[in-house]
Amino acid sequence: MAELAEAAGITVRTLRFYRERGLIPPPRREGRIAWYDERHLARLRTIAALLERGHTLTGIADLTTAFESGRDVGEVLELGPPTEEEPVRLTPEELADHFAGEVTPENLAAALDLGYLATDGEDIVHVSRRLLDVSAALVREGVPLAEVLKAGARVREHADALAALFADLLTAHAEEADLQRLRPLAKSVVEAELSMALDRRLRGARG
Repeated sequence: MAELAEAAGITVRTLRFYRERGLIPPPRREGRIAWYDERHLARLRTIAALLERGHTLTGIADLTTAFESGRDVGEVLELGPPTEEEPVRLTPEELADHFAGEVTPENLAAALDLGYLATDGEDIVHVSRRLLDVSAALVREGVPLAEVLKAGARVREHADALAALFADLLTAHAEEADLQRLRPLAKSVVEAELSMALDRRLRGARG
């Protein structure tokens, strides 16, 4: 326990408190010896990141309880009805493999703040396989993960504005039963405009 507390940068007393609150899973026991591992450390770092973002221990405990009671990941992450995005369950080691050397407490906190990551028992859940794959590809190409996350936050703002525009357009001129069927049309407009905008920007960069 002392070794885990030191690695997490907290006191043993704080660690015991987290254990009592059920914020971390119990250790594996062999006789009188309690073994903690990287998953416990990842959970403690997640707790620290959530606390830095203003979450309370009660709120973190509620989230942990929801996951461990078997609630659907999409429900806990407030994804609503099923979408095209597929959540991905990862161990801390698998997450580190995707972003070698880039899974810092700061980046973890930013990903949690964006809602890209959440914890589910001993695992980590990424909200979107597509976002995970693209983020990892950008990092492999040399783009720092911190910059990828900053870009993601800005894209989120513009995406919300575009979604509001098309949601208003469709709800004003289509029946509710047709909204999901028409959704791909809105996506196609955005994809085409983004493609042309990238062409203009890249031509300008070459010039």
